[in-house]
Amino acid sequence: MDTRFPFVDWFRNASPYINAHRGRTFVILMEGEAIASQRGEQLIQDLALLHSLGVRLVVVFGIRPQVQVALHKAGVAPRQVAGRWVADSAVMAQVEQVASHQRLWLEARLSLGLPSTPLHGVDLSVISGNLVTAKPLGVREGVDFDRSGEVRRVRAGAIEGLLEKGSLVLLPPLGFSSTGEVFDLDAADVAHHAAVALNADKLILLGESEGLANEQGALLRQLSPDEAEPRLAAAEQGGELARHLQAACSAAREGVARTHLLCWRNHDALLGELFTRDGVGTMITEHRYEQLRPATLSDIAGLLDLLEPLERRGMLVARSRERLEHEIDDYLVIERDGMVIGCAALHVFAQADIAELACVAVHTSYQGGERGERLVQAIEQRAQRLGVGAIFVLTTHTAHWFAERGFASASIDDLPLLKRETYNQARKSKVLIKALA
Repeated sequence: MDTRFPFVDWFRNASPYINAHRGRTFVILMEGEAIASQRGEQLIQDLALLHSLGVRLVVVFGIRPQVQVALHKAGVAPRQVAGRWVADSAVMAQVEQVASHQRLWLEARLSLGLPSTPLHGVDLSVISGNLVTAKPLGVREGVDFDRSGEVRRVRAGAIEGLLEKGSLVLLPPLGFSSTGEVFDLDAADVAHHAAVALNADKLILLGESEGLANEQGALLRQLSPDEAEPRLAAAEQGGELARHLQAACSAAREGVARTHLLCWRNHDALLGELFTRDGVGTMITEHRYEQLRPATLSDIAGLLDLLEPLERRGMLVARSRERLEHEIDDYLVIERDGMVIGCAALHVFAQADIAELACVAVHTSYQGGERGERLVQAIEQRAQRLGVGAIFVLTTHTAHWFAERGFASASIDDLPLLKRETYNQARKSKVLIKALA
């Protein structure tokens, strides 16, 4: 009987991320639109799951749509400047009421533990309080913003103490001043400052946007803050995308390892981003999620996993662990979030002006991009630094691919003596050579 469950393979593949995320600190922003659209229930279930897996959670919630409804019912028409309300006493009365109601609703849903609910058996304490201090925006360009404020300080020590005790920390978009006043804050700004103050491992911003796309509409998986800046400049001032991009870029520059832009409309966004290798949104980071670098002995297992399918298909000559260990300094690898997804080697021959470009491989799930091209270019640059005048390849399947990159057909007689003597006549590999300028 077939008892396969599709989720089992996903669960197995997610295990490295479960281990990697345990004990890490994530700051997660849920905009008010997600809760207003009834998506809050599932997001709360996902948060409870993350807590169960050992993730330390700080959750910031937005209240903009709820406040807009409350202001309309109260007959209050707030003045807006550059996307911010001028929070006078009438506006603040509604902001405080909505924030309190929303906080209580979230605490209640995170306390749900009936046997028929997804949170059954989850021992989750939720703590909020005066954990963010604020200061007034003041008068800007002739406009007095009254009780609209900005973050002065996040009480990181107090939050750390709560996280150490296993609590989930809930932060509303409000701040408190030393004069006893309450200020209306931008939720994205609260999330940014909390992530920086806590030296969080991740800042996750759940908004309307699926992430950032290129000119062809394809999702951009990773950007540096510098690469994201032009998109920030083009975004509507005060709009959600601008606020999220500003928070993401600032957090990345201030030490937060990874910031993720996700769409709350996607039911799988949060877990899909955290527990799959490629994710579903856009990540802003100063650190390279995917990098090309020299190989080390710790890459041997990854190289074996990468090469074995290609060796089995006859595309590459089989390489033992011992051989890889002996030649590891010849290799470059492309690493993606801890996984070796590409490699190439340069084998230099003593007393010869030519070297071998060998073992060019890219994982099947990551082909079709420019990774093979990047590997070849990097090998060529390494050869030039070593004073090598030309490189050759032996290939049975990809002669055209190399020809398109400047390699020309050659014969066995053009190979270095040692390579001629060890040439495998049974494989009948084609010989291609490229001169290096």
